[in-house]
Amino acid sequence: MANAIKAHITGTVWKIEVKPGDKVEEGTVVVILESMKMEMPIEAEEEGEVAEVLVSEGQSVVEGEVVVTLK
Repeated sequence: MANAIKAHITGTVWKIEVKPGDKVEEGTVVVILESMKMEMPIEAEEEGEVAEVLVSEGQSVVEGEVVVTLK
């Protein structure tokens, strides 16, 4: 079962820090959003392996949108 990592704020994907197959620990930054001229990191809430990155750099996302899934 895949676990979803969601955007906690509306913004633009500034940088993607992971790729499918990467192992992440709880607290690992997976994506950095830019919102209101501030960088907002999105962190993994648990350890796992990145199954899929669902966004691309420069893409706009809304609060609650899934950006990465873990398996």
